[in-house]
Amino acid sequence: MRIMRSKELPEELRDRIVARHRSGHGYKKNSAALKVPKSTVASIILKWKTFGTTRTLPRAGHLAKLSYWGRRALVREVKKNPKITLAELQRCSQEMGESCRKSTITAALHQSGRKPLLSARHRTARMDYAKRHLKDSKMVRNKILWSENTKIELFGLNSKRYVWRQPGTAHHLSNTVPTVKHDGGSIMLWGCFSAAGTGRLVAIEGKMNAAKYRDILDKNLLQSAKDLRLGRRFTFQQDNDPKHTAKITKEWLHNNSVTVLEWPGQNPDLNPIEHLWRNLKMAVHQRLPSNLTELERICKEEWQRIPKSRCAKLASFPRRLMAVLAQKGVSTKY
Repeated sequence: MRIMRSKELPEELRDRIVARHRSGHGYKKNSAALKVPKSTVASIILKWKTFGTTRTLPRAGHLAKLSYWGRRALVREVKKNPKITLAELQRCSQEMGESCRKSTITAALHQSGRKPLLSARHRTARMDYAKRHLKDSKMVRNKILWSENTKIELFGLNSKRYVWRQPGTAHHLSNTVPTVKHDGGSIMLWGCFSAAGTGRLVAIEGKMNAAKYRDILDKNLLQSAKDLRLGRRFTFQQDNDPKHTAKITKEWLHNNSVTVLEWPGQNPDLNPIEHLWRNLKMAVHQRLPSNLTELERICKEEWQRIPKSRCAKLASFPRRLMAVLAQKGVSTKY
């Protein structure tokens, strides 16, 4: 398959489009006379009106390895064949004349909301993990303390919202949603919960590293377990992020006698806290926070309001493991 890249119009043709526009020719007539798509004509005229030129403007930063159209072409390939490999996508990219690394393709697909499928190694580890932990009679499953980080944007869920209103009141303040350029910013949160309810929720200042993660655990993990009455024999869940497996993190967990739940790679869907994050984000954005300080305050309020019954239902780890085994027709009796 060969996908052609779009090319910039010659500067002379762009100048002709503007000249015809100034002479009174509309977009449709310009498009027909010069054999240029009407959307391109409109784009060139808008650029001329905004910047007073039709020349290519200097771009900030390092040029992207993949063009906009190259990204869209890769997304289309993934939509048509979700099982396509990175090597095949790389060949498609080369055919477009956009040679790039597999990591660049992976990043582009992540940004579009798509992730590579689990590898055979990941699938095997996932099945073995589910079998082993379903048979682990020593694990007190209602004493698992689940944890994870998440990002919440100030206006992240406000891109489209419907309101009931009377005719002619579309622009009334009560019927509009505040928006800002570049989504208004975001905050990073670390949180934990168990079958007994939600634990601490902490805003992460600056970039997260192993030292900062250790400090978060030091100030919040044991206190959360105490607040939830898990006792000293609880099991702590975290994923395999390098900050979580760093030496200083392991030392802190060992020194504080914290048992860590074994966790397979590439398995975010096994962590029930993902559902709580979704519940939290929906509740927070219904309250329309106007700044980051207010966003953090509302997040903590809504986190505490999550019902214990919801936490107890989500914390059913055996049910998730049985769902994994059911995908391969393995017996789920335990």
